[in-house]
Amino acid sequence: MTYENASHEALGSDLMAVLNTMRFPEEVLGPYWVERLRSMNHEAWYPMQTMLQLQQQVLHRGGRASLLQMGRQFFRDTHHQRMGEKLRSAGDVIYGLDHMYRFANRGHNIGGWEVLGFGPGHSVLRKKTPHHCAVDEGFLHEALQSVGVVVLIVQPECSLTGAKACELELRSSMRDQRWTGEHPQKQA
Repeated sequence: MTYENASHEALGSDLMAVLNTMRFPEEVLGPYWVERLRSMNHEAWYPMQTMLQLQQQVLHRGGRASLLQMGRQFFRDTHHQRMGEKLRSAGDVIYGLDHMYRFANRGHNIGGWEVLGFGPGHSVLRKKTPHHCAVDEGFLHEALQSVGVVVLIVQPECSLTGAKACELELRSSMRDQRWTGEHPQKQA
């Protein structure tokens, strides 16, 4: 994947989360990446291109399941402790996605998240981030699980297959306050 936004930077804790994602990072990532990640600072900023190269390495050597785990670890390491008390429902997670994204990413024209639809047990999101979709799906699963919500994520449109943006549809059997929280319904 070619990404040409030189101003886009990722927070070091997200990059370093990869080390906590797998049991044997040396085998999956290789010594170059492991050494590079161990030398990083949690609070420093690094070029997004580094993150995308790392995601490609994980996809190539560990598969899509490893990218899902990587996304889950991003939430655990960078957001769970900071956002834990603020996130009480799926609505809090869904409407807080863009804020969480911007906490761990900075620069000009870096994309983001938009809520296209929201109702009991259902939401449609537009994703315009350079991250691999599996990473973002893992992030969503972990964030929603932190508020006690299990979700199925379906992706009807993906930028990797030619769409202008990715759309993710979230479905859950949970339709009460654990899903909606204090958030109003929004028709897609």
